[in-house]
Amino acid sequence: MAELKTKPTERSVEEFLNSLPEENRRKECLAILKLMKDVTKKKPKMWGPSIVGFGEYHYHYESGREGDWFLTGFSPRKQNLTLYIMAGFAEYADLMRKLGKHKTGKSCLYINNFGDINLPVLRELIALSVAHMTAMNK
Repeated sequence: MAELKTKPTERSVEEFLNSLPEENRRKECLAILKLMKDVTKKKPKMWGPSIVGFGEYHYHYESGREGDWFLTGFSPRKQNLTLYIMAGFAEYADLMRKLGKHKTGKSCLYINNFGDINLPVLRELIALSVAHMTAMNK
C-alpha cells in the first residue's frame, strides 16, 4: 500500500506564511491562522510543504488503508485559499448558504475572495467540523 506523501513536518508555520509573496494572501492566511487557533485550541503544524494543519485524528478505511491526518487546516494556493473541512459539507447546507461566495470539493472549501466570506459562519463551520471529527475518533 502506498505511503501518504503529506505528513507533519518541523517547518515553521510562521516562516512559511511570511514567505508568501503576495501581501494580501499573507494577511488572509494570518487571519485564518488566528481563527483556526481560536476554534481548535491546537498549535498549528506544517503538513507537507504547503498545508497548515491543526490537531490530528487517525482514520481507518474498510479497504485497510489507515493513517493520521489533521482535523482542519488551510493552504494558500495560487488560484485560491483552500480550507480543509474534514467532515465535508453535507450536514452543513444552512451554513454553506450563509457563508458567502465559495466552491467546494469533497472536504475542500475554495475561497477566491476572502472579503466575500462571512467570518462568523466560517468559524461555526470549522468548529462543527472539528467537533464531528473529534467525536468520530474517540
